[in-house]
Amino acid sequence: MTTNPSLSTLDLDGVRRILCVAAHPDDLEYGISAAVAAWTAAGIEVDYLLLTSGEAGMQREPEIVGPLRAREQSRACEIVGVNNLKICDFPDGHLEPGLPLRRAIARSIRKRRPDIVVTSNFEMEVPWGLNHVDHRIVGEAVVDAIRDAGTRWIHRELLDDGLEPHVTQRLLIGGYPDERCNVYVDVTGGPLRQGIDSLNAHEEYLADLLDHPAPEDFLPEMAHATGRRVGVKAAIGFREWPM
Repeated sequence: MTTNPSLSTLDLDGVRRILCVAAHPDDLEYGISAAVAAWTAAGIEVDYLLLTSGEAGMQREPEIVGPLRAREQSRACEIVGVNNLKICDFPDGHLEPGLPLRRAIARSIRKRRPDIVVTSNFEMEVPWGLNHVDHRIVGEAVVDAIRDAGTRWIHRELLDDGLEPHVTQRLLIGGYPDERCNVYVDVTGGPLRQGIDSLNAHEEYLADLLDHPAPEDFLPEMAHATGRRVGVKAAIGFREWPM
């Protein structure tokens, strides 16, 4: 089995809480949730912040879809041991860069006080094609909000709510091809299974997507390919940035 020296095991020394931020229900279930299962099994508290309820993602009325997808996301969180799920009410497909979005993320960072923040790849070109506009906007907002959360004089109204600044040490970005990742999480065994089950929890959403492959058909292949590169059976890679 060959190994890739440019990929090292994610250092979790002293990490007590991780906050995962995404645009929609299901975004974190395409690999990241398997890593979440490994983290929660190690005793780390993991919280989810979703900026929309994904109400525009199905062929039904948004008033029906939003609550449906929130229920499916709640079940997905239970499977991997998420500590807290918050879904904001920004409009799906209409996210805009700016202070309201940054403030919402900074609020959660100050409230949850994570050691690490996690989000998904927010570049235009991603391994699965051209990225969704909400993914791109949320990713950039996460970078800015991490810095905002640690600065006393940005979003001063958060101080009025008793939310003191919090400095997050690291950002992890999932969804990169292996050659661009620099850390990995071993998800061999239970965590990978839980990750697959968490995506399957979005049952009605997946059934609404034509030609979407079964999670069992692509998540193990992805994790095993990364695992082969680092010398374990299954792994999820991330791009890590010090903040």
